[in-house]
Amino acid sequence: MIAKAISKYNRIAPKKVMLVTRTLRRMTVAEAYSFLKNVNKKASYLIYNVLKSAFDNVHKKDPAVKETDLYISKIAVDGGPMFKRYRAASMGRAAPIRRRTSHITIHLDMKELPKQEVKKTKKAVEKKAVAKRPIFKKKTVVDKKKDK
Repeated sequence: MIAKAISKYNRIAPKKVMLVTRTLRRMTVAEAYSFLKNVNKKASYLIYNVLKSAFDNVHKKDPAVKETDLYISKIAVDGGPMFKRYRAASMGRAAPIRRRTSHITIHLDMKELPKQEVKKTKKAVEKKAVAKRPIFKKKTVVDKKKDK
């Protein structure tokens, strides 16, 4: 984890935020920005601000880091405290209303650069090619007339 950002006490139910966060896992920051701008949900605005804050935290340490170099390694949505309210119900009763809040946490990490392949020896390449070939067994047909 290179950087993290947390937004607490957001006035939105955690289930509604999770609908958006499921698709963001393992995305680069640039892809996530474009995705969140085009999603028509209240949660996308909240997540966008948290993601921007996390990226700014990295950018303060190292200004050379680009949005394409970072990806979302962990994104979590936890339930916060509930505001408990009551409304009138039938027969003079009171029905509870729970106004839920959520905490959003985002962890960013650097993308790993692809490892350079080591030159393979000729024998290792040949063994791999032989192993990939399908093996067909010849069916032996037994003539019943010859056995008699």
